[in-house]
Amino acid sequence: MSKSKAPVKAGITQPEASAAEDVSSFLDQVKRMPPAERRAGERGRLIFAMDATMSRQPTWDRALQIQSEMFIETEKIGGLDVQLIYFRGFNECRASKWVSEPSALARMMTGVDCRGGNTQIGKVLSHIRREASQDKISAAVYVGDAMEENVDRLCQIAGEIGLLNVPLFMFQEGNDGVTRHAFQEIARLTRGAYFRLDASSARQLRELLAAVAVYAAGGRAALADHSREKGGSARLLLEQLR
Repeated sequence: MSKSKAPVKAGITQPEASAAEDVSSFLDQVKRMPPAERRAGERGRLIFAMDATMSRQPTWDRALQIQSEMFIETEKIGGLDVQLIYFRGFNECRASKWVSEPSALARMMTGVDCRGGNTQIGKVLSHIRREASQDKISAAVYVGDAMEENVDRLCQIAGEIGLLNVPLFMFQEGNDGVTRHAFQEIARLTRGAYFRLDASSARQLRELLAAVAVYAAGGRAALADHSREKGGSARLLLEQLR
């Protein structure tokens, strides 16, 4: 099933004029909030979200392998619980239980295949907001190639996530302009980071995902140490978080 790259408008009420003001207000509040760090002995918690619709099929196997390897670096410092959430097909959006072993997450990821359907980023963001309202979430990662929803609605939820001190790391496959703008806004509202990936980005994605996992497990201090050791993409990630 092919995917349109334009935002889906049918059945969605157009946002009122105050929507942009609401988003700006949230952004101002987020900017004034100090970065949250974990207390000693507290485990980091990371949500990893994937677009599993059919347009990602050409790069799916490679992406799964890279994503499954992202938590290896955290074993050096320990203390990371991970939850997987993905959407695909007709109205299918599923979240896993929280796991503490990288191998368990890898097994869950490899069991997911692509199915045609529209994006459900709003459901993913709502899930992250709900989880963060119940217990501290260190960070969230999203990997996808399209955005077919109302961007103002997504930004509203992203602003609320930002108030909960959960940075979102948005990774875009391809170069669709509508998707890029939406992902950049979501990252900005949560004080996270945005990166665009292409066919030659496998090594960079592996490095960036490892850096995000290190950040979630040990906070900025751990990421700074990781950046000094690894340089490259890890340093780029740290600079975006400042």
